[in-house]
This record gives sequence, structure tokens and C-alpha cells, in this order.
Amino acid sequence: MCIALPALAISTDQGQLTGSGLEGFYRAGRRLLSRCQVRVAGREPLAVQARMMEADRAHFVGTVHASPDTGPDPDVVVERVRHADGTELITLRSAVPRPLHLPVEVALGTDLAELSAIASGGAGPELAASVHAFGLRWSSGTGDAVVTAHPPPSDALASAGLLRWELELPPGGRQSLELRVRPVRSGRVAAVGRDGRSPLAPAVATGDDPRVQPLLRTCVEDLHALLLRDPLHPADLHLAAGAPWRCGPAPAEALAAARMTLPLGTRLAAGTLRILARTQLRGRGAESGMIPGPRRDAGAHLPPGCTGTESTLLFPVLLAEARRWGMPERETEELLPAAERCLRWLRSTVGDGTYLPDPQPDGPYRCESQAHAHRAALLGADLLDAYGRPGAPELRQWAQALREAFHEDFWTEDLSGGRPVAARMPDGRLVPHLGAGAAHLLDTGLLGSGTLAPGLLDRVRTEQLARLLTETGVNSGWGLRGLSAGEAAYNPFGHRSGAVRIQETAIAVAGLAAAGHDREASGLLRGMLAAAEAFGHRLPEMFAGEPRAGGGAPVAHPAACRPAATAAAAGVLLLTALAGLRPDAPAKTVTLRPIHGAPLGEIVLTGLRLAGAPFSVRIGRTGLAMVEEAADGLQLGV
Repeated sequence: MCIALPALAISTDQGQLTGSGLEGFYRAGRRLLSRCQVRVAGREPLAVQARMMEADRAHFVGTVHASPDTGPDPDVVVERVRHADGTELITLRSAVPRPLHLPVEVALGTDLAELSAIASGGAGPELAASVHAFGLRWSSGTGDAVVTAHPPPSDALASAGLLRWELELPPGGRQSLELRVRPVRSGRVAAVGRDGRSPLAPAVATGDDPRVQPLLRTCVEDLHALLLRDPLHPADLHLAAGAPWRCGPAPAEALAAARMTLPLGTRLAAGTLRILARTQLRGRGAESGMIPGPRRDAGAHLPPGCTGTESTLLFPVLLAEARRWGMPERETEELLPAAERCLRWLRSTVGDGTYLPDPQPDGPYRCESQAHAHRAALLGADLLDAYGRPGAPELRQWAQALREAFHEDFWTEDLSGGRPVAARMPDGRLVPHLGAGAAHLLDTGLLGSGTLAPGLLDRVRTEQLARLLTETGVNSGWGLRGLSAGEAAYNPFGHRSGAVRIQETAIAVAGLAAAGHDREASGLLRGMLAAAEAFGHRLPEMFAGEPRAGGGAPVAHPAACRPAATAAAAGVLLLTALAGLRPDAPAKTVTLRPIHGAPLGEIVLTGLRLAGAPFSVRIGRTGLAMVEEAADGLQLGV
């Protein structure tokens, strides 16, 4: 999959676009070209290689035996470089020591169908083509598309959707053809991250482990490819959730990804926050202050949750932490009223109670929702105090009451030492199943001076959770399952009931490291790096929770987005968690808490961004961290 939103190209590893399944070039969710089949001297090239060059480009190599007198070896190499923006460069290289005459045909076709219709089996037949300038054109009641070729074809047959060339290759020479597909009256599209104004710093990872460099490079490329502009405010950027299924706005995923990429700068966070602040619900109703979001399936044990709850609680957290990473004070102050509305919604929704229902008003009290609400209250209070705004004491008082009650109401004892429950129903019944969602209890958030906010679990129970996440059926060996393999409803392909979700495993690695459980964090980190390597370093949104076995590989999930914003951002979090970065840009300090034991040997992270300036850090083989580049005046905290 090549992606440069709003354009993408989906191919098999054979290189030919046959019109089967999802294959084709897309723009804004519509398939502009479904079929692009090359024949050289009457033969289809034999595919020998397919690889991604970057997030928006793929390279295919095929061979053709074009001359009968050259023996059994192929004598023409056909290279195809396919761009998400709708261009394809076809290069033919001759290995014959004499001039070679090659007839070349490219068969084209399209249905101009919407991606959603194709995915559900509702695509129609191919449309009739007409000759257009140096190519072909297709039209329907919902859109049109044109393919142009350079050099111009010697013949164009609309009835067959065919372009033909008669090429003359000198001995050992080459010739290239370029095809461009686009909607009529529309130009070429490039990824936002490639226009010289990317909000993401060009970070690089190097070190003893050869996997860290391609992982970070691929994650940053995927993030660039998923960037979208607000059409009414083009300076504001956010991330699409993923391709091919979720190329539009997804508030919870956009906020979570922006938060995990704060080590690459705060511009993405600022743009995402501004875009979502404009969607915030106003008025006097129960939903006033919410960042709206759709329902999300919660698996076999719970009804669907509301991503709007997650978004609303993430908004003040991202703003507070972006300020610690160096978001300019003016931008922070402009967004503060929206954060205050989120915090007021939290307090009014909880009311005189202790727990936050999700969905409101009569939904269950989900464990991870309480963790998100507790974090939002503490980081929100910190933010309010920083700007002299009222409301901080009340938020801290409620957070303290929540911690005390949670200790009793969200933990079930058993012979193994007990475990947190997934949810508490309004009638008091517990939903005791265990899965990766419990990792959110470890994500407490960053306060001033490099300190972390207190969590809902005490030290003893945090230690027990660390054991549960790494030594039981929750851990597949590649990452954390959404539901433990020991649970009755476990399904390795269930996206909330057994599949490994990259974001939650990355949160667990960072949270375990922050809590001092370095051995457990290191084990999960190594498993995730092994999974990333198996997926060519382009992490999917999720993959099947099948157990890791010697010589095996993780099993892809057929419905997972790849690339996905939270998965690409999680790769950034996984690697920066090794250094334990805890910045406080307003106080001009940064504290380092690297994972002990240097689980990946020496690693150097360069090109990060902190306090508006480049930041680089080296973690040595002994586990000590050293700042190698930083903003003027930034001091190392204790």
C-alpha cells in the first residue's frame, strides 16, 4: 500500500493491477484506476521482487524472455515504480547485445467505485473508455478519471482500454514510460509531510540493534503519509487513523497519536487540538464540552464504548504535556478554554458520584475510562494552576477520592495475587476479565520537574499488574492481547477480544519502565521489535494474538489498517521510552530515566525536538543516558 493522503495505491506483490479485490489507484476514497496490466512482446512479466521504497512509493521488478535466440535466461527487466499520487514509471532494460524491438501494451480499466462499496462487494463493472489526448478517459455520474502517457502511445484503443508502444532499445539500453492517473480538473497530490513544512522532526535512531533504524524511519514516513489538512484552516494538520479503511478524522486516534509523537515536536499536537476544539460541543446540555466521537466495539463482555469520552479526556492531557515538551505559551493559552470545557464536562458528568460512566449516562464504569479520567483531572489541574485559572483543587480532591474508591471497587482477589477488573456495572457486578486494556492503568501522565502523576494502583498492585501483563496469557510473546488467552471469549483475531493492539503494548512498555519494572518492559519491547521486523518495520494497527513460537511470525489481521496512526506513533514511543525522557520546557529542564540493563545495547536518538530546538540523546551499553544536543539553557534535571 502506497499512501499520500488523500491518495493511495493498493497492489499485490505481483505488480500488475488486475482489478481484483481492493487493487487500484484511489483519490479521496474513489478508485480512479482498477486495472493496469503490462505486456511486453506479448508476455506478462514474471514477478521477481516487490518492495516498499517509502510510504508513498513501491518498486516492482519483473522479467521477460523476449528473444528466442538468447537461451533460457530472461533478457528484459521490467521495473515499475508506483506512487500513491497517481503516477507510475515503467522502465524496460535490455540485456541483449543488439538492438531490440519491443511491442509494449498497457491494458487499463476502472469502475470509479467508492472504497466502501468495493470493500463490501458492491463495486460495479468496468466503465467504457474514450480516447483522451495522450491516453484514456472514463466517466460516470459520480466522477471521472483520465490516464495520460508520456511518451504518447503509438496507438490507443478505447474499446479495449489499451495503450500501445513500439519501443526500440539499443544494446543493453533502456526506455521508460510514465502513466499518470487523476480526476479531470485535478492536479497531482503530494503528502503533506513532503511539502517542506512537516510538523514532525526528522528523527533518526542508530545503535547496536539493527532494527531500531528502519523502525523509526518507517514510522516517521507512515506518519507523514497519514497527515491531513483541515480544509478550512490549512495551517492545521492532523493524522488520519489509517489506510485503507479509516482515512478520515478519528478524534481519539488523532489525539493519542499526537501525544505519542510529542518527541518529534508539538506542531502536530497543536494542529490536532485546534481542529478538535472547533468540533467541541457547546450549550448547556449534558454533552456540553465533549469532543464528539463514534461508538467503539468493546468485545464480548461489554457494550460499545464512546470514543468521545476518550477524546474529551485526552484533550487536556495532550495540551498539558505538549506544554511540557515546549508548545509556545501563546498557543497553549489559546487552547486553554477548550481544555477547561473538557474538564467541566468531566466534573459535571461524574456529579456527586465517584466514577465516570461510559457511555453516559447509564453505561458501565470501565477500568480504563477511570484511568483516563484520573489522569485528565491531575494534568488538567496542573495546567489550570500554571495559568492561574480556577478549578484545580476540586479536580485534585475528586482524583484523590477516585484513587481511594478504586482501590476497593476495581480489584478482585484470587490465589495468584489478584487483578484489576475490566469494568464495574452500575448494579455493582464486576466484569473480571483481563486484557491489554489494563495497561492504561500504568499511563499516568507527565507533570512538572519530570515527575509523573500518581496512578490508581499502589506500588504492590502495580507490581502485580506488571507480572500479569508479561507472565500470563495476556502476553502473546509478540505483544499484549486484547483479552487473555485464558478467557472464555478469547479470539486471536478479535480486535477487542484477543488481537494484539500496538498502541496498548507501547503504553505498557512506557508505563512499566516509568514504574521501575525494567525487566518486564524490556521483554515486551523485544517482542514488539521482533513483530515489527516480521512486518517489514511497518507496524499494523493490530495483528492476531497467536502465541509466539520458535521460527514463527506474527499473523496479520485481515481488517487492520497498515499504516495506522497509532501504530506508527507507538513505534516512536517504544524507542523514546528507552531514554525515559521527562521534559519540562517551561522550567527549562529535562530528566532522563533510561530503562536499566540497556535491553537493545547502545542506541542514539537524534533529530528529536524539545523546547522548540533539536534534541539528541545517547543511551550507552551500561544503561546510562547522555544528552548530546539540546536547546540553549536547557538543564538536566535530577
